[in-house]
Amino acid sequence: MILKRNMLGMFKDKMTKSAQSVQSISQRLKSIDILRGIVILIMIIDHIRETFFLHLQVSDPMNISTTPLDLYISRSFAHICAPIFVFLTGLSAYLYGQKQQHKSEVSRFLLIRGSFLVILEITIINFAWTFEFPPHRLFLQVIWAIGLSMISLSALIWLPRKMLFTLAIIIIAGHNLLDNIHFSNESALYIPWAVIHDRVWISISNIIQFRTTYPVLPWIGVISVGYYCGSWFNPSFPPKQRQKYVQITTLTLLTSFIIIRMINLYGDHPWFYGDSPVETVMSFFNVTKYPPSFLFLLITLSIGFFLLSLLERYQHSFLLNYAAIFGSVPLFFYIIHLFILKLLYLGAIYQFGKNKGDYFGFNEVWQLWACWFFLILILYPFVCFFSKYKANHKHITWLKYL
Repeated sequence: MILKRNMLGMFKDKMTKSAQSVQSISQRLKSIDILRGIVILIMIIDHIRETFFLHLQVSDPMNISTTPLDLYISRSFAHICAPIFVFLTGLSAYLYGQKQQHKSEVSRFLLIRGSFLVILEITIINFAWTFEFPPHRLFLQVIWAIGLSMISLSALIWLPRKMLFTLAIIIIAGHNLLDNIHFSNESALYIPWAVIHDRVWISISNIIQFRTTYPVLPWIGVISVGYYCGSWFNPSFPPKQRQKYVQITTLTLLTSFIIIRMINLYGDHPWFYGDSPVETVMSFFNVTKYPPSFLFLLITLSIGFFLLSLLERYQHSFLLNYAAIFGSVPLFFYIIHLFILKLLYLGAIYQFGKNKGDYFGFNEVWQLWACWFFLILILYPFVCFFSKYKANHKHITWLKYL
């Protein structure tokens, strides 16, 4: 009888620990979806700006003397999107690999999905931006960069983990040393270098041009760091230790940004003292995105790690659950929001005409945010439907590529 009770007690303890483990896994994965959702929701703000503020484009980095504070803030918010999303892509690739028996399956998946993303950028996504067919100009942007980064990662995952991490840090911290290297368009290295590190136009013929908006080298470093950190999100990894690692990384990145930025010698263009304290602060945080500078990646990834730490502990609010739904189907969301945004723009031109020279545009930055709120309400039913469909049809292989 005593033995039976002891066995029953051991069974209950085991079941309790198992339930706690499942809950921990659920919280860990949900925090990733929430962060991904937050990032793509913030991303819409910048895409609305690029649609309805074409008459008031901002440079990279921004011109502090001509960029209003509210526009500066809206643009700066969006800086976190690409680095966090590429980092999470690497992290998710690691977690995907834990479900496979052989690393070759992971490498094959990264190669195929990366190639799919590159083709998607050149075809459907560029069409969604321009509604031109055949296209005259193609912009190779974030989906292109993620695709090429995944293709690169398909080879890099065969490296020892420490070597992969070391290589990623060298790329992120050192790629600004290459900023002054350029090649003329007659050189055989012009196109490869444009893809890797130089933001230029590539003319294939007199009919079509490509713009390497997102040179891929620094993004390869970011996706590799994400893959390395994926082990922290393993089911077997202690949650407290993961929190500790994430928090230490947050402080390390943020402290490094402040120190290196204060020295004002490397990692981005110099900051300056403005005519007011606000202008000085704006200049200090005015970092370069194309390609992402060392300091750009330090500050944006520090925010990403901070949010990961925060979301794993506090993820039960309605708004965060709302964000998680968007984060569960990011590529589907990315494609559909571009088409809806373009249709809204064409509808505005039809209704109001081109009120800003060659464009229709909003008069105030707050109108960007009002449009953002309207757009996410429109998108939610589509995203919710596809999220449920994907969850209920996991046996359909092609869905994992979306």
